[in-house]
Amino acid sequence: MLLGNIMEFGYIIAGLLVGFIVGMTGVGGGSLMTPILLWFGISPATAVGTDLLYAAITKGSGIFVHHKKKNINWKITGWLAAGSVPAALVTLFILHNLHSDLQAINALIKQSLGIALLLTAIAIVFKPLLLKWGQQHAKSWFHLPAARLNGLTLVVGMILGAIVTLSSIGAGALGTVALFLLYPLISTSRLVGTEIAHAVPLTLVAGLGHAGLGHIDWHLLSFLLMGSLPGIYFGSHLTGRVPEAVLRPCLALMLALIGSKLVF
Repeated sequence: MLLGNIMEFGYIIAGLLVGFIVGMTGVGGGSLMTPILLWFGISPATAVGTDLLYAAITKGSGIFVHHKKKNINWKITGWLAAGSVPAALVTLFILHNLHSDLQAINALIKQSLGIALLLTAIAIVFKPLLLKWGQQHAKSWFHLPAARLNGLTLVVGMILGAIVTLSSIGAGALGTVALFLLYPLISTSRLVGTEIAHAVPLTLVAGLGHAGLGHIDWHLLSFLLMGSLPGIYFGSHLTGRVPEAVLRPCLALMLALIGSKLVF
């Protein structure tokens, strides 16, 4: 009984910590929450499934805020979702066929999680250079035929759909960088709003799919939300207080170390 209470308190603290960091830095919660759940001894499949629904719920309110501020490009969101949601369903179908071999599912998810963490770390470190490069080539990208740009957005959505469904990571850091490279003239606020608008249906579909596979711990989810909601509120009030030049390398190093351990 005492051990159970301690674990529940630990889940609330984990939610509070991740919510605080997400609110302060904007870094995707999945890249932080899923490794923490693994550290708690949660199986990879359950950690990813629970975190996907956690992300859908915590980011859900962001859609209304960004829509009200007109920070969402719904056309881009639609093309991303047209690629990511079917890709998520295909990935879930593959996991369903592996359902009898839970060990194989956990091994696949663990490897995918490690790779996604490494990619996220790289995206965080090189984000300023990528943004600079995107701005330098803005004119050439901007004049791409609409059909080709839409097709590239669809492909990016497909890649994100598979990565997010397998690891719960990628919709934030990787998605934002990919969007900026495709649409370098879009403002940062609309970039973030569009990414959130796309992440919610993707994580919801993937999360519900994992729920159907029995990969959700509803008890755990409730305690994570209990801590994360106030954490996001307080963290958002400290945005910009910590120098980005210090924060970015620290986060990238942490994610790279975790990702390397999972992959190798």
